[in-house]
Amino acid sequence: MGLCISSSAHKVQDGHEAPMSFERSEDSNGIQMHGSLYSLEGSKGVNQDSAILYQGYGLEAEAFCGVFDGHGRFGHQVSQLVRSNLPSLLQGQMKALDQQATAVAEDDDSKNHIDRIETESEDSEPSKKFHKWKEAFVSSFKVMDKEIKLQENLDSSCSGTTAVVVIKQGEDLFIANLGDSRAVLGTTRDNGIEAIQLTTDLKPALPSEAERIRACDGRVVALKQEPNIQRVWLPHIDLPGLAMSRAFGDFILKDHGIIATPDVSYRHLTSKDQFVVLATDGVWDVLSNSEVASIVWEADSAQAAAKAVTETAVATWRRKFPSAKIDDCTVVCLFLHDKLHDNVVPVKI
Repeated sequence: MGLCISSSAHKVQDGHEAPMSFERSEDSNGIQMHGSLYSLEGSKGVNQDSAILYQGYGLEAEAFCGVFDGHGRFGHQVSQLVRSNLPSLLQGQMKALDQQATAVAEDDDSKNHIDRIETESEDSEPSKKFHKWKEAFVSSFKVMDKEIKLQENLDSSCSGTTAVVVIKQGEDLFIANLGDSRAVLGTTRDNGIEAIQLTTDLKPALPSEAERIRACDGRVVALKQEPNIQRVWLPHIDLPGLAMSRAFGDFILKDHGIIATPDVSYRHLTSKDQFVVLATDGVWDVLSNSEVASIVWEADSAQAAAKAVTETAVATWRRKFPSAKIDDCTVVCLFLHDKLHDNVVPVKI
């Protein structure tokens, strides 16, 4: 891989910066970025969202994109830490798995040769890739959570972050989700663009998530003033009231059902698939999957797409909930093909 070029993208709102980054590795093939990222601070204080869009990631020139929605007093620091370290941790886990597989193959070269051939023939190449990426995601998320806990100057007992990460490798998408940020695929149909949700919002209201939390003596209860929002509490104290069921950090709840194990999934891309959108829940709280897909599809360029979604989400917050505090809104758009009239270079924001 050639030279790695990094640039930070910041959206300044009320004097605060939203940490984001665009990174690109360039080689002799001239890799180009087809996407954008954008963030707007809400009205709750410092913007706690972070995001990354990385083209040319890994040995096979994958694209890595992710959004991280921090919460709690130090949530912005946790989300920045994850954004800065998770890509390299994941890459390290993939290399370790490759080395392990090579060592096993060399060790076992003369043993069970026929059995190994039969096993390999039954397992398709996409399936092999998925199992490998799943193992790498799970192990790297575990290591990332430990690194957060070890930070001496960061109290993450009641602070943490969500994470939704998508790796594009050829015609394959590998998705890891932790919390209630979301990834959506835009694909063309005869009647226009269709939105396909790639992740499940991991919230305490999900029966399987609530069951795990309660099995660990965590409480899942909604407050009277917000009966539609289930939150996670300590067994005997009304703290901290976490609105998601999985997250990095939040160590006060790690013995009570909150885990840092991602939900990992796979999707094979077709020629009709046009783009992937990742966004924090501030966007999905006010815009539907279809609305977001339409905004992205109608944008003048890939460069303008993320900004268009983010600004529409904030405007919708103000219109629908004029007396409510607006949540931070952050969007990453990764286009899978060239977009007409696009100069493919993301704007620094």
